[in-house]
Amino acid sequence: MAAGPANWAGNVVFRASGVRRPSSLEELRRLVAGSARVRALGTGHSFNDVADSPGELVALDRMPYVMEIDGGGDGRAARVRVGGGVTYARLAADLHARGLALASMASLPHISVAGSVATGTHGSGDGNRSLSAAVRGLELVTADGSLVSLERGDAGFAGAVVALGALGVVTSLTLDVVPAFELRQYVREDLPRDAPFEEVMAGGYSVSQFTDWSSTRVWLKRRTELPDGDWLGTRAAAGPRHPVPGMPADSCTAQLGVPGPWHERLPHFRADASPSGAGDELQSEFAMPRERAAEALAALYAVGDAIRPALQISEVRTVAGDELWLSPFHGRDSVAVHFTWVKDWDAVLPALRLVEETLAPFDPRPHWGKLFTRWPEPSERFGALVRAYDPEGKFGNAFLRRVVGE
Repeated sequence: MAAGPANWAGNVVFRASGVRRPSSLEELRRLVAGSARVRALGTGHSFNDVADSPGELVALDRMPYVMEIDGGGDGRAARVRVGGGVTYARLAADLHARGLALASMASLPHISVAGSVATGTHGSGDGNRSLSAAVRGLELVTADGSLVSLERGDAGFAGAVVALGALGVVTSLTLDVVPAFELRQYVREDLPRDAPFEEVMAGGYSVSQFTDWSSTRVWLKRRTELPDGDWLGTRAAAGPRHPVPGMPADSCTAQLGVPGPWHERLPHFRADASPSGAGDELQSEFAMPRERAAEALAALYAVGDAIRPALQISEVRTVAGDELWLSPFHGRDSVAVHFTWVKDWDAVLPALRLVEETLAPFDPRPHWGKLFTRWPEPSERFGALVRAYDPEGKFGNAFLRRVVGE
């Protein structure tokens, strides 16, 4: 493997000449204006080349920390303005200390806010939308070094949130927040294949099914205690569990129904620990219409034996729909099926292609930061927005050309 900056998993070595780390907004603006080709790099948790650039990469981890809370008033909901390079782990702890919370979080709190939003990253829950849908405003440095602000309702805003880094370098985002709350996390084992999907996914504030397409565990994150006794034919886990069977659970958030703050229960992994086997994996994920969930899952069970040799674990979640153009959940409530693969592309590729073929009848949309081989049709309106903000293609790369067309 060639030397150079790489992503979290190490399966992508960036073509960029290097990573620049400005320490002020003015330095960032000068850097962008003076670069021929440049793209923003978050925490590198994407598994494809969405973040790569034929020029330079710019990371915001040395920019001043920004967290400005507006408590609402005058009928407005509370919100927080946060720097784009900030991780969810740091933001969540600071919000909780002030009695506030994010409505949803992803499995890993270690990821950056701007990078997660730009790729349509999400958590789980029948009533919970993607992390991107919490954005009500953003600021970005455009190709000529200008600082541009957009708010929810502005022309183009719905295309500028999940924008794959195509419009500029996002320097801050304003997010909706809610009052802080507590959750309890339970793991239930041996979910029967015929358990009603809707009832399973309604079992908590946030629910995940972890399956190898043979046996299934359910992670329930609930505001209230789970009553003793039977729950949909499952049994309570005897101790803490890792999503991948057999792996130690030391890095996982507290289970067994112990109550705790929202940010220490919504993610599967603790902010102060690296997930077991961190980086030793590849990932794919596809979102289908919620009403097709039972059919899509049945189709995957039918090919489970064929994909299992390349699979570590799959995760099934539900996500509420949003209005963002490139969001995998645009215009529809969805079921999202995630695949944590072994770190062997030669073994993964045929399994991935089988998954894509199997899900094709259910209108799957890929997670932009993960691995897929079947590309959605280019978005004409997003392409027009990109050309308006970046007519010379300063922020472009091979990945974006497939999203917007040549």
